[in-house]
Amino acid sequence: MEKNYKLLCPSMMCANYEELKSEVASLDFAGVDIFHCDIMDGTFVPNMTMGIMDLQAIRKYTNKIIDCHLMIENPGHKVDWFIDAGADLIYIHPESERYVVKTLLHIKERGKLAGLAINPDTSIGAIEEMLNLCDYVMIMTVNPGFAGQKFLDFTKRKIEKLIDLKEEYGFKIMIDGACSPSVIKELSDLGCDGFVLGTSALFHQKKSYVRLVEELREL
Repeated sequence: MEKNYKLLCPSMMCANYEELKSEVASLDFAGVDIFHCDIMDGTFVPNMTMGIMDLQAIRKYTNKIIDCHLMIENPGHKVDWFIDAGADLIYIHPESERYVVKTLLHIKERGKLAGLAINPDTSIGAIEEMLNLCDYVMIMTVNPGFAGQKFLDFTKRKIEKLIDLKEEYGFKIMIDGACSPSVIKELSDLGCDGFVLGTSALFHQKKSYVRLVEELREL
């Protein structure tokens, strides 16, 4: 992978589900890297979105990496559901899991990529020991559970701390929340590896996915 390559990850809860097959095909053709699936249970976050059948449908239409961002209570009890449905990368929240290390190890033992998603109010000090098992670390730059929120500027300090740690531990840094083109440019230049794309940069825009992805690559 070329230096400064941005991993572009469409948030599939923003997709048009009436035309899901063509949505996935168009995004795939445009050159996105990872299809991002937000799984919410209405308990850990006050909303409900995608489920296993959505994941299975997307898996049927693409060979690219699919991640599952599990915004659910006790994800360790349920990660196998999503692995069996076709996920390649599983993010869990340390705030919702009693045995984080055990769950990360289990994901890796299943041959999948293990990720940690960190809420805006969770410190790096609280999760540093867990970084040994992470292939990806995703920083939430909004409060989890809803699309269309504003970027929380104070999360940049946490991002800078993680950038200092990523070579030591060998994980990739992903950003989820209000990833506008200007945010993508700034944080990519800092050293972040990838971005979850919602309505700020990809969906419900007037340009085609091909053109939007090209423009994001050029930032």
